[in-house]
Order: sequence, then C-alpha cells, then structure tokens
Amino acid sequence: MRYRVLGGTGIQVSVHTLGTMMFGAVGNPDHDDCVRIVHAALDQGINVVDTADMYSAGESEVIVGKALKGRRDDVVLATKVHFPMGEGPNRGGNSRRWIVQAVEASLRRLGTDWIDLYQVHRPDHTTDIEETLGALTDLVRAGKIRAFGCSTFPAEEIVESHHVAERRGLGRFRTEQPPYSIVARGIETSVLPICRRYGMGVLVWSPLASGFLSGRYRRGRSVDLTAGRPARTPARFDPTLPGNAAKYAAVEELAALADELGCTLPELAVAFTVAHPAVTSAIIGPRTMEQLDGLLKGAALTLEDAALDRIDAIVPPGTNLYQPDGVWSPPSLTDPAHRRRPAAARAAA
Repeated sequence: MRYRVLGGTGIQVSVHTLGTMMFGAVGNPDHDDCVRIVHAALDQGINVVDTADMYSAGESEVIVGKALKGRRDDVVLATKVHFPMGEGPNRGGNSRRWIVQAVEASLRRLGTDWIDLYQVHRPDHTTDIEETLGALTDLVRAGKIRAFGCSTFPAEEIVESHHVAERRGLGRFRTEQPPYSIVARGIETSVLPICRRYGMGVLVWSPLASGFLSGRYRRGRSVDLTAGRPARTPARFDPTLPGNAAKYAAVEELAALADELGCTLPELAVAFTVAHPAVTSAIIGPRTMEQLDGLLKGAALTLEDAALDRIDAIVPPGTNLYQPDGVWSPPSLTDPAHRRRPAAARAAA
C-alpha cells in the first residue's frame, strides 16, 4: 500500500480509503460481516476509514465504532455532517448549533474521543460560511476533531471559504471530497486545480461511477433495471436511452484497454483517479468481502503515460459523460426565484 500526506496536515494516509456508505440497512446489514471487511482492509494497509452520520441513519458509524475497538490509534477516522438526522428544521445543515450537536452524536456512535477529519458534507447557503468555519475551528481547539474539510463543494465555494478563513483568522478546509471517475472528469476543470493551489488533500468518491465501471454493465448485454443500483436510478443504466450511448461506448474501449494492461476494469478505474497529482486517496466502498478483495488486487497498479493518454482519447479531460449521483446543485439552478425577477418588476421594466 502506498501512502501520501493529506494536504498540509502532516497526516500520512493510504492511497485507498475504505468508504462505509454501504454498511448498515442501505447495503450490508450484517454488522459482523462489515467488521470483518474493515479489519481485512486495515490488514491490507488501508489506514483511512470514511463514514458519515447520515449513512443508514447513523448505523454505519456504529459499525465503524465496533470495528475500530482496539485499533483506533492506527486509523485516520473521517466522518461528515450536514444532511438531516431526524425530524425538525434544525437537525441538519451547517450551522454552529447543528455542528456542535452532531459531532457529539457522531463521537458517541463511533465510540471515540476524537475524529481525525470532520467534513461538511454539502454547502448550505442558509448559513454564513464564517459561522461554519468558526464552529469547526472551535472543535479543533477543543480536541474533538483534528482537522476539517468539505465534500462536493464547487470551486467558487472553496475559494470563498479560504478567503473568509484568512480574513477572520479561522481554521480552513484542509480537504475536499468530490466525485471523480474516468467517465465523470468535470472536477479536473476547476475543483482539482483550486485544491492544489490551496494545498488541500483530496479524497475522491465513486471511482467506479456508481458501479458503471464495475464491468457488470456492457453494451449488448441485458441490464436488470429492477435490482441493485439500476433499480434506484434506472435512467443511468438503461442502454436503450440515447444519453447512455456514450457511456456504454466508453466502457467497451476502457475494458479493452484494461485487457491490454492485464488488469480488470475496476482496477483501471481506481488507478486512474489516484494518478492525478491533486488526488490524495480514492474511496472504495465495498458491500462485501469479495468486492473489497477485487478492488485491493489493483492497489499497486500504476498507470504509465501511454495508458493515461489512451484514457484521455476515450474520455477527454474535464468531460462528464454523466452527472454523478448526489452532486450538490446551487439554489441559482434549483429555485426559480433566484432566476426570475418578481412579476410586478418584470411588467414595469
């Protein structure tokens, strides 16, 4: 296993991070099996475990806490805050009120006294970024967290956060956690360059493009749209939809390249993400031990320039062949009121 420094924190992290979104009711409800997966990953040299309070409504954090008993000091533990955790208007978001409450709940579920990396899961335009950074800075000073970062923030939000931190003398986001894969390279345009400029560590998620680069979905094969990931988002996998033609064509070319290199398509996909100089670690999120074993077989794979050039020819840099699941959309796009003058004002203009 290879290791890299996480931004400017001085913390050494493995180039593969164990993601635990599939632990619990959403994926694998067998706690003992999930614990075995964590232990197997640690035994293979992975030293970063990433979770979130909202994964299976806190169950993932509980499982991770069980798995790390007796091994906590050797693990860089990361979790996240933002998404609603129960009913009520103030049980989510990026306010000081919620962050201070949520971190205590995460510490209890994880069975630990500190969190190595506490990440803001998505932007929140109802909360001043100074409020969020102030709360996180205080948690560092209190010893409850060691560093903090953001997840799926657009480049302009990252830049603003650094400017506010500098002006107000607050701690700054040390990491960013964006989606990144061969078929979703949009962050190469601005997010990754901005992270390099500010010396941020980057832990990328969905290197297999929500399973599309797993090798299970190929052109000419029937796809069961009623089971697994296709059941949740059938429009992303339906080969009869014209919008998916480019993805399926890319998979065929990438699979052929993987065969030439003597590796599997998932191994190629993960190796591609950690080849970027801005990327610190790629998050792999297995649901089963078999999936973990398959992904770790390619842990030592390093792609040469010729292979990366071939990938660039198949999917050009900065190109998204699909919009990754769970990506944050700004209110300027989701709320019509941000794009339209009031009717009276339009009539008077």
